[in-house]
Amino acid sequence: MNKKWFRIGMVSVFVLSLALRFWGLERFNTLVFDEVYFAKFGNNYLTHTPFFNAHPPLSQYMIGIGIWIGSHIPFWHDTVNGLTGSLRSPWTYRWFNALTGSFIPLVVAAIAYQLSYRRSFAILAGLFTACDGIFLVESRYALSNIYIVIFGLLGHWFLLLALDNQNRQRYFWLVFAGISFGASVGTKWNGLWFLSGAYLIWIAAWVVNSIHSFSNSKLFITSPSLKEAGGRSQEEAEGRRQEEEGRSQESGVSTYSSLSPLSSSSQTPLQNLTQLNIFHMLFYLGIIPAFIYSIIWIPHLQLDKTYGFIAVHQQILKFHLQLGGNSPNVHPYCAAWYKWPLMTRPMAYYYQTAESITEPLPVMGPPLPGGVGQVIYDVHAMGNPFLWWFGVAAMLFLVGILVSQAVIPWVKEKRFSMPATLSVDTWIALYLVINYAANLLPWVKVTRCVFIYHYMCAVVFIFLAIAWFVDQCLRSYYQQLRALGITITFIILIAFIFWMPVYLGLPLSPDGYKLRMWFNSWI
Repeated sequence: MNKKWFRIGMVSVFVLSLALRFWGLERFNTLVFDEVYFAKFGNNYLTHTPFFNAHPPLSQYMIGIGIWIGSHIPFWHDTVNGLTGSLRSPWTYRWFNALTGSFIPLVVAAIAYQLSYRRSFAILAGLFTACDGIFLVESRYALSNIYIVIFGLLGHWFLLLALDNQNRQRYFWLVFAGISFGASVGTKWNGLWFLSGAYLIWIAAWVVNSIHSFSNSKLFITSPSLKEAGGRSQEEAEGRRQEEEGRSQESGVSTYSSLSPLSSSSQTPLQNLTQLNIFHMLFYLGIIPAFIYSIIWIPHLQLDKTYGFIAVHQQILKFHLQLGGNSPNVHPYCAAWYKWPLMTRPMAYYYQTAESITEPLPVMGPPLPGGVGQVIYDVHAMGNPFLWWFGVAAMLFLVGILVSQAVIPWVKEKRFSMPATLSVDTWIALYLVINYAANLLPWVKVTRCVFIYHYMCAVVFIFLAIAWFVDQCLRSYYQQLRALGITITFIILIAFIFWMPVYLGLPLSPDGYKLRMWFNSWI
């Protein structure tokens, strides 16, 4: 894929994301789901109204900034309400989230490209992210999870850019990485898992480096021509990899894949992780994020002087510990962490019924009694089912690759060994598996009621995993695997279109609604 088509593809992904997030943004003239907190809190900063905030305040600052800017724009004020504490148009407290969420597919694509320098991988990662439902829903309302994700992803992208540069440019990007990670934690505490993922992949790189220093054994047969390609320009290396692909028929996946015995030794910024020492990590990804997190609190603490910096954190922790366990008795949509990957318990953010499509949109009060409402308006916080399910399979596939590379030499040589040079795809597998685990496994010990939207920080790495797998299929020597990659892509796109009415809250008949609620646990 040349640069021209790559740019056209990325612009198309962004336009798609932007259009879906802004279309009909103010159609529900009410507060949807946790807008009853976050939209009000954002407005409170503008009206200087003190309040207790159960989360770090950055997302509410952003929503408040959006309200202020939106209130000074002389259009999109056809509908207004006073539910935030001031007379506001729903557009004013939603548009900034919609704009921010539109950039998430681009950031995911940028990470994919920086990991591999493969434009096809980047396009697929951006497209799949743009075709997810829960990110679309969260972007269309004044909620906070979009900011955790985008700042966490920016932190990873800036870290990869830092690894791809030297000297002052490296330190420049490391500073931005630290700022972004601090901003992610400054939105919600679980933003810390993005930062922990960066530390874990750094530790993994040092472990690999240490093993290499004690062993010169090789797991792969590496072509000398490919070794030379690793030190040359990207275009020349690409040509050599294609030559190897034409000669090798030992693997069902292209020779770029770590499954292949002829594994590419091309460069990835992850190979430079050991160039960062403990000082770099503690300062740029320790002190700077902590500093950013601390100063984020200053405006809130000046507004509400009830608690100081330490005391407010004690109160927040107390608040979350009192929320109760993961039981429907606490909240009907409580969903423990193990229910997230297969999406067994999504949740409704908004549900109303009307007698006909010509009636004004219902915004207040309970739904009509059963059998009376002929039109259903449902905003469901659920992912693209096939994107999530295929993604979980792809992540397990990556885990299998990593495990096999440790088990095979143990079985054959009766000792542990590693390749002298890890392939690009092995590094990608390490990066995705570690970051997915870093964002999911901490929830195992959380006993309070949690919801499917807490999975958003982890599921982005699922999107990258399935994009990697499809890219490998499309680049395969075998026609069957190329067909598999195309089939998976079309199924994901079709599923996104099929479930789009419950992402956008479009009117559905009762039969149309039931057609999309495949399992009782989805309702």
